[in-house]
Amino acid sequence: MTLSTESSTVSGLRNTTETARFNMIEQQIRPAEVLDSRVLNTIATTPREDFVPEQYRNLAFSDVNIPLPHGQVMMKPLMEARLLQALDIQPTDKILEIGTGSGYFTALLARLGGHVNSVDIEPDFIASARQKLDAHGITNVSLVEGDAARGWTQGGPYDAIAITGSLPILPDSFQQQLSVGGRMVAIIGQSPVMEALLITRVGENEWAQESLFETDFPALKNAEQPPAFHF
Repeated sequence: MTLSTESSTVSGLRNTTETARFNMIEQQIRPAEVLDSRVLNTIATTPREDFVPEQYRNLAFSDVNIPLPHGQVMMKPLMEARLLQALDIQPTDKILEIGTGSGYFTALLARLGGHVNSVDIEPDFIASARQKLDAHGITNVSLVEGDAARGWTQGGPYDAIAITGSLPILPDSFQQQLSVGGRMVAIIGQSPVMEALLITRVGENEWAQESLFETDFPALKNAEQPPAFHF
């Protein structure tokens, strides 16, 4: 293969990728009323394909949850976008992410906000995310290995909290870690009936809750379970 042919091939692949990214935004995300320009621009300029496991790279822009190790998945692009829009991240926000996973949602949060503390129980997720974030020059992230399924009190309070795996019930400790005016997104319930919630702390002892959409999503490891029924 000549140099000119190689260059043409690389250019063709780049054009194909950018077309797929454009279609993801225009055909999946924008029609679902994700219209926040900061969110759309961040998604458009953060290379999702670089965070997808290599064997699923061809699905990077598809409307599917992409499998990750340990029974976890990378959220569909639309779910990521809707949660991100609901959080309304501001440039100075201090953010807590529970479940680093692929590191892609971490990257989106970091590019929108001030600093992200991202916690995951799986050390290989942390190592992989650190490598990918570093490769893209995203340095305003602290990656921590830990079990945060029942709460995380370090570094709070936070302006925004993103819980990226589902929880059968939401521990009160998460709400307590929000600053007044802070927002949290969480997926609550048990398969197959779950809903994504936006919770806003509107006062020292007052929170508002909004249902965003229904879904079904893998639970965080060691998540608190509801009390068993006894007859």
